[in-house]
Amino acid sequence: MEEEMLSRGKESLLIPINAQVISSSVVDRCPHRSEIQSVVLAEGEGDSCLILGTVDSYGHLIVSRLDTVAEDIDRASYSVPPHDSGVGEGSWAGLCFSPTHHSTVAVARELCKSIDIYDQDIHIRSLRTLWYPSSVRFPQCFPQGSECSSILAITEGPQLSIWDFRMHNNGGCVQRVSGPTGGILYSVCTSPSGLIAVGGTDRAVTIYDPRRWSALSRWVGCSKYEITGLSFSSVDQSFIYVQGVDYEITCGRWRESERAFSFRGDSNWLGFSKCANTDVVAGWCESGSIFVADVRQDLSVIGV
Repeated sequence: MEEEMLSRGKESLLIPINAQVISSSVVDRCPHRSEIQSVVLAEGEGDSCLILGTVDSYGHLIVSRLDTVAEDIDRASYSVPPHDSGVGEGSWAGLCFSPTHHSTVAVARELCKSIDIYDQDIHIRSLRTLWYPSSVRFPQCFPQGSECSSILAITEGPQLSIWDFRMHNNGGCVQRVSGPTGGILYSVCTSPSGLIAVGGTDRAVTIYDPRRWSALSRWVGCSKYEITGLSFSSVDQSFIYVQGVDYEITCGRWRESERAFSFRGDSNWLGFSKCANTDVVAGWCESGSIFVADVRQDLSVIGV
């Protein structure tokens, strides 16, 4: 996909071009018995190893280690049933892997108001939130001297909460920051320098400095609808990707509240993600289509 093949519409909207899938692989060992709520693909140990995590509406976790070079992509997998044996009603569930210890995974369950921490298939601890959790992340860096592998950033209701699962005071919660009055936060992300961004029903992105827990910037109106996905750029941390609940993804400078470019799917997004160390951004639509943007070092787009 060459840059000259891309055309732009109004307000720096990129017009996607069709692409062909060269190869694909099927992961056989994902026997969930209820609806899968979250899928996370993380880098494992070695250049050819990936870790695929899936969690369903009752908190059943399945982790598969994948070999991207071998003909048989499946290396090994393990399954972790929910800590409460899946009692109760199913709901949204999310997961994230620790960026420093790939065996550590956090599973959030909405209606249970809980986050379960696992080291592979061993349950380490459960954290109890005050509100329904909607997003969970391990920070890439935490500037207050704590080991970042034990820190979790969670959006719950109108609040951003920070947890250290090694601590027992206040149930492990070390900080709470109130978000929009009467609003709900749906997404949280962190930058390599430790900044934390949140967004939700107020259609604004707020950037926090964890050294002072004050808002560095607030980009208002960056999305036409509720914000359900966020990710800092790996090329330049002054840029952030914003996914709305509709079919648009926007990239812009959060400090200047300035849009750089955006692209749209052909229907509402079901999910959105960015590669860990490069600006390859992808979204999956209700129609079944996948839209991928490959962004260069100078933040010009190669293709969508």
